Amino acid sequence: MLLSNTFVLGASAGVFNSGDILFTIAMFAILLFLVKKLAWGPLMGIMKQREEHIANEIESAEQSRAEAKKLLEEQRNLLKEARTEAQILIENAKKQGDLQREEIITLARTEADRMKESAKLEIEQQKEQAVSAIRDQVASLSVLIASKVIEKELSVEDQEKLINEYIQEGGR
Repeated sequence: MLLSNTFVLGASAGVFNSGDILFTIAMFAILLFLVKKLAWGPLMGIMKQREEHIANEIESAEQSRAEAKKLLEEQRNLLKEARTEAQILIENAKKQGDLQREEIITLARTEADRMKESAKLEIEQQKEQAVSAIRDQVASLSVLIASKVIEKELSVEDQEKLINEYIQEGGR
């Protein structure tokens, strides 16, 4: 029997007490108001700030991703342009090299032709000088032979001997 009495300690035995109910409802309302003002409001404010922060971070990440994609595309375009310019520069350098090679070959041929003509002229001048020197010697020898012939009349043997002597003298 003792057990049945312990369960009933806080309440009246079957009596309806409206003051306790109103007091409990009032306390519950006050407690609900205080929780709303002191805990729920700040907690919801923190949750709202956290939500906004996360939304801003997501938006910032999306913007960064879009910007990175844009920069990547720009870099690809710049790289493509640089490759094209490099190819053009290489082609221009090859063309310029070919032109310079042709110019050098032309100049070398011109110089070779000039040197050949100069050598021909020099050879011709040397030939003219040699012919002139031979003519002078032949003329001297002729005059010398004629003067010797006039001085004395020679026999055929003497003439041959004299001619051979003059030829030997002229060869020196």
